[in-house]
Amino acid sequence: MSVPALIPADVRARLRDLRLAQRSHAGGDGLGQHSSRSRGAGLEFAQYRAYEPGDEPRRIDWKLYGRSDRYFVREAERDSPLTAWIVVDATASMRHADAADRARSKLDAAKTLAACVIELALRQGDRFGLVVLGGDAPRAVPAGAGARHRDRCVLELLQCRPGGPWPGESAVRPLWERIAPASLVVLLSDFFDDATVALAERLASARRDVASVQIVGADERDFPFRGSHRFVDPESPAERRVDAARARDDFLRRFAAARAQLARRFAALGIRHAGYVLDQPVDRPLRALFGASPVGRGAADTAGPPSDPSASADPSSPRAPHPSPGAQR
Repeated sequence: MSVPALIPADVRARLRDLRLAQRSHAGGDGLGQHSSRSRGAGLEFAQYRAYEPGDEPRRIDWKLYGRSDRYFVREAERDSPLTAWIVVDATASMRHADAADRARSKLDAAKTLAACVIELALRQGDRFGLVVLGGDAPRAVPAGAGARHRDRCVLELLQCRPGGPWPGESAVRPLWERIAPASLVVLLSDFFDDATVALAERLASARRDVASVQIVGADERDFPFRGSHRFVDPESPAERRVDAARARDDFLRRFAAARAQLARRFAALGIRHAGYVLDQPVDRPLRALFGASPVGRGAADTAGPPSDPSASADPSSPRAPHPSPGAQR
């Protein structure tokens, strides 16, 4: 599978008007641009200075020379490449796929979103790195730039398989500590594990600019189950048999409340947050986070429709308020 295979052609076309940008509290100059105070040959004029040996002749302002008979060089504020880190949840719950399309899981959606962020960073000349959490052990591709580095990250995504629980603190710490302050962190997860939420909050509290996407399935959103079902937590031995029709209303209410609570927690720390459902266009959360519309400037599409369940219809689940999916008959 190649990079175009991870990013459908129609999605790639819609990425053209998106731009990764930091929020002002993380060290950038607000959404839309991330410029530094350094001077050089940039796009936005900053000041004139006297010509010095070694300066490129094309940077001399010849009109000003004609008026003053002195050489002056135009300086501009340079766009300062940000460093974007994409953190992908590859735990067992990300294996979930809707009944309507068993070939596409939450992790598949996360891979496409990650590839899109990488393409945006590549286009802007920014640095980017990848962290995959789940499976046998956490994996990371250090931050770098360029097309070859993009290919390294994509290869890691293609090899990624869902499995296991969220890794422990000792395994995660060395990875997140390499993410420097003021970096942009894009966290892709279903956020059904409290440790995932804690990581996002810890990064934000440590002056990393965090943007999160909560990925859920359409089956989880609509809870279309009928009759007796056995609902299984894929990351623990927990399971429960329920009558789906009787459990539906209460579960939808509790799950919607959990998602709203998550949005509030993130908003309190300045974490940009968007929801994504597997039957939606995959670039939708990126447009909410990085698009030009007002919705891209804060929490967006966080709670989703009123009925946004997880497929673990167990109101007393120990993993609440982030129930785990995996409905089975």
